[in-house]
Amino acid sequence: MVLVLTHDDCLSHVTPPGHPEQVARLEAVERGLRGLPVDQRDAPMGDLADVLRCHPQRYIDRLRAAVPDQGWAQVDGDTFLSPGSFDAAMRGVGGICQAVDHVMTDGGRAFVAARPPGHHAERDTAMGFCLFGTVAIGAMRALEVHGLSRVAVLDFDVHHGNGTQDLLWDEARVRFVSSHQMPLYPGSGHRDERGAHGQITNLPLAGGSGGAQMWAAWQPVLDDLRRWQPELILISAGFDAHRDDPLAGLNWTTQDFARLTRAICDLADDCCAGRVVSSLEGGYDLDALAASVAAHVTELGRQAA
Repeated sequence: MVLVLTHDDCLSHVTPPGHPEQVARLEAVERGLRGLPVDQRDAPMGDLADVLRCHPQRYIDRLRAAVPDQGWAQVDGDTFLSPGSFDAAMRGVGGICQAVDHVMTDGGRAFVAARPPGHHAERDTAMGFCLFGTVAIGAMRALEVHGLSRVAVLDFDVHHGNGTQDLLWDEARVRFVSSHQMPLYPGSGHRDERGAHGQITNLPLAGGSGGAQMWAAWQPVLDDLRRWQPELILISAGFDAHRDDPLAGLNWTTQDFARLTRAICDLADDCCAGRVVSSLEGGYDLDALAASVAAHVTELGRQAA
């Protein structure tokens, strides 16, 4: 059974009216999970020691100081803070770390349904709706707390995971793979961005492309990862490559997300006793988000022992 970690605090990150990264996203995710055979628990509050593996204290202090007493504070062109934003982000940190601990101790798979998302947050910069690099923080916990030496971070959000790339640029023990539409925000993610140890793989996809192009890009990478034998797989699960999403122009279907998830789970079964931790990133058409999360978590559960 898939462990699902979420928390009502993540509904307290409130963005201005009309902002795509809205409270209704998490409500849509909850709708998608309804009726699925999952073990849903509250995500704990994160530990700053985990955050500090990726972000410096000065950044944490600056972010906390920027949280308003009421209304909104804007930290970049499209990233906002409300009174509940810091705690919401820390629930995401707590969720990813507990999920990593759970699968490393008990096996199985986990999905972290938290917001704000994380994969655009760079070491010292909040951007792209993101405050903390949640999945990178989870990867570092796997390395430093559980002693792993090979962790794969796979990002299929339609936007490049520039924050994850920045946070893991010098980390030889992590293979980071990102597929994303190009050109598109944030403008990074070219094939020649390889990381300090050649451990980063970017898979830019042309606008208008669909499931066939997705599979052609991902299949050889998954085959290569099978040879590398990761000990844990983390997923940045963005669902904004869906053809109905308003912020981008890829033409993936709900079934494409299911197919890719199934392939990742097959890789995990072959390499790391099935251990997969997935964390919510983007996805801004609410119906497509609900359906895609349902398909993703169903595949996580179907493959789990």
